[in-house]
Order: sequence, then C-alpha cells, then structure tokens
Amino acid sequence: MREINEIPAEKFRFVTPKPQQEEILPGKHIGYFREAFGRFRKNKSSVVAGIIILCLVAYAVFVPIFCQTSYSVALTDTTYLQYTKLKPRNRLFVRWGIPAWDGCSVKTLSRGNYLYLQGIAQETGQPVIKKVLGETVDTDGNLQYKCRVDSYLAKGFVHMTLSRAEYEKIEAWQRENDLQVIYPMVEGQSDANIWYKANRKGIPQLDSQGNYVNQYAVDENGNYRYGIVTGDGSSYRCRVFLHSYFQYRYGFEPSFLLGTTGQGQDILTRLASAARFSLVFALCVSAINLFIGAVYGAIEGYYGGTADLLMERITDILSRVPFLVVATLFQLHLAAKVGPIVSLLFAFVLTGWLGIANTTRMQFYRYKDREFVQAARVLGAGDGRIMFRHIFPNALGTIITGSVLVIPGVIFLESSLTYLGIVNLDSSTMTSVGTMLANGRQYLSTDPHIILFPALFISLLEISFNLFGNGLRDAFNPSLRGADQ
Repeated sequence: MREINEIPAEKFRFVTPKPQQEEILPGKHIGYFREAFGRFRKNKSSVVAGIIILCLVAYAVFVPIFCQTSYSVALTDTTYLQYTKLKPRNRLFVRWGIPAWDGCSVKTLSRGNYLYLQGIAQETGQPVIKKVLGETVDTDGNLQYKCRVDSYLAKGFVHMTLSRAEYEKIEAWQRENDLQVIYPMVEGQSDANIWYKANRKGIPQLDSQGNYVNQYAVDENGNYRYGIVTGDGSSYRCRVFLHSYFQYRYGFEPSFLLGTTGQGQDILTRLASAARFSLVFALCVSAINLFIGAVYGAIEGYYGGTADLLMERITDILSRVPFLVVATLFQLHLAAKVGPIVSLLFAFVLTGWLGIANTTRMQFYRYKDREFVQAARVLGAGDGRIMFRHIFPNALGTIITGSVLVIPGVIFLESSLTYLGIVNLDSSTMTSVGTMLANGRQYLSTDPHIILFPALFISLLEISFNLFGNGLRDAFNPSLRGADQ
C-alpha cells in the first residue's frame, strides 16, 4: 500500500462546496393548546368521557327548564304525596304493549289483595292487574297470584276534603272531559278503595254471579252521595280517584320516565336539579381553589428560599387537618349562621387549594430560570409581570388539569357527606345527588329505582371525569403519559 506522500500532487483538486439553503418545512405553525388538543383527540376513551360529561351537563341544565316541574317539587301538596314510589314508565312501551318500562311491577298477591286490586279495576274500568303470570299455593295451602301490577292505578282512591268552589270546578271538568274524578262515598269505611261489601279481613263478598256488591251511601231520594258536607257547609268530603285527579290538576296523564321518589317527586326533574346543584357547587369550589392555590403556589415557587420554607410549613399544618372533622364542625356551629351550603363551601376551601398550590409551585420552579424569564427580567419586567405574564401561561395546562380533577372529588365528597347525614341539603326546591341517594336508601329492597338512577348518574360522572382528566394530563404533559399522579 502506497503512502500518502507518494501520491502525485496533480491527483488532488479543490472542491468548492455548494451553498446550503435552510429547508422550509411545509405546514402551518401549531400552537401549544392546538398541539395539546391534537394529542387529546387521539385518546378515544377521554373523548368519549368528554361527550358523556357534556350529555350529563346538558341533562342537568335543560331538563328542569323544558320539563314540567309544578308537580315534581310539590311537597306541600298532600294529595300528590299519595302518588309516591311510582315505577318508571315510558309511554311508547305502554303503547306498543312491551312488558317492560311500563310502570308495572311483578308482585305475588294473596287472594285478598288480588280481589282488592280487582275491586279498583271493577269500579273505575281501568285494568290495575295487567297480567296474571301464574298461580301458586303457599305453605298454608292458600292460593297466591303472581301478577304484573300497574303502580299508577294501584294507588286507587283517597278521601279528600274539597271546598265548594273546587268541588263544582271538578264537576264541570268531569262533564267537559267525560272522565270521572269524584266517586260515590261509602259510609263507615276508612279505606277509600273499599266500596263493596267485605268481611272483617277485607275480602269481598261476591254475589251469586261473582260480582262485587256496592255499599254506596245514598240520600233520602235514593241517589248516590258524591260528597258529604262537613263543617259549616263550605266544604265536602269526597272519594277521589287519584289517576283522574292528576289529569284534572296537571292537564296530562301521569307518566314518569324514571318514576317518583318516596315523597312523590319526579325523579327525572329532581335528579336534574340535584345534578345542576352538585355541578355548580363543584365548579365554584374548583374555581376558588384554583385562584387561591395558583397565587399561593406562584409566590412559593417564584421567590423560594425563606418565603417558600415558611409557606410550606403552613401547608403542612393544613394538610394534616382531617376534612371530615372540619365539615362536621362547620355544619354543627357555622351552618346555623350562614347556612349549610356556605359552611360546606368553607370546609372545601379550607384545605382544597393545597393540591393546586403544590402543582403551581413545582411548575414555577421548573420555569423561573428559563431563558425567556431571564430575558424579561433583563428588560426590566417586574416580579408580578414575570409571574403571571411569562411563567404562569406556560404552567397553565398542568394547573387546569389539576383543577378539572378537583370537580369529581368535590361531587363525591359532597355526596358522601349528605349520604351519611352530616350535611342536609334536602328541601322542596333544592337537593343534591348525595341527598337523593340518602333518601332512596330505605327503599333499596322494595323500590330500587329510587336509588338506582342517582347512583348511575354519579357513577357515570365520576368515571367520565377521571378519564377526561387523565386525557388532559397526557395531552398537556406527554412525558407523564400513563403515569399516576
């Protein structure tokens, strides 16, 4: 192999390099938030969770506005309180004859109860028992019937005292709509549904042809008495068929999509009002905690040193305060002065901002020594401008993500407090999801639909918010993708 110095000089020549131009990448500039949104869209579970949250929020906002609520909160209406614990009913299912979601429930009836419900149907012409599914014999040899019972018609009749004007108004409405509301009275019977002759056990005494024998009260002319004058003659005591009276009072046939509560309130509108309160309350708590935590954490992270050390000791003390104890004490001593909602708000705000403050502090430590911050400082920018015009916008994504994750936590804690009875938010015009869960607890074995729908709502809300928050976290900070914070 020849050495380099043995190669003749004429073999070498100078090469002039060509000028290089910068390669311009095609496409438009993508901002920080647009890039984060693009990453968020790739997370399908978070997108679906966001859609579910929007649907739940729309339900909470628009259902109380567009649905009739004059009967849904009528706690002072003693008549409507008789219409309690009705089963969910969809009018389309009833029209198509589908044996589900039609306001009926499957019950096993003794012969006495079977004839009792048949008595209501005999008098009104409305089929209370939709279908007999089978007959069985109990251990004592008594016949029992397994039936589908219409919960809307099974309420039957109630005794009601009406003013003379109201009585005449109902009579006119009956003639106009050809629908009977007031039925003949039966003397000596406390149960308004028993209009027939019955033995001591309440079992009907049928005639030879198997028909019910009425015992309506009659006047001196032999006519049925539809109202008994009470007091000074200005009112009547009557037997009123609840199903028809509902149509007279509210203008439509009773049909509740999610049923009614134990207090006779429509679950559909009541749950929407409860969800609206819970969401608004959680948003207020999140906004207040975001403001306090962002300011506190920004001061800690920007100045550091002694200020950070002292402020961290304060947060250490507050973080050891048990929330349940604080909420209970506030309800016992503060709620009487400012109300249960404000006292509950104070309990959430007392320590709720600590997580946001810690997140903001870490973000300020991350950005405060960056080149753009030093450049702003050299150009004469003050501390406040540097903190909230240069550093804070860069940390905003992570801080907002933390604030969003606060919302499901607040709703869950509020529901837990009301469910345990520590906080009472139940009234004729206001309630919360936790309150509905607490009120439906006693009907879990007999009427599970009362607690089912609030439980489904809060479960969907909690799962969706957590998936949505995880998607935001991964979008704004891809380095934390899949990590648990």
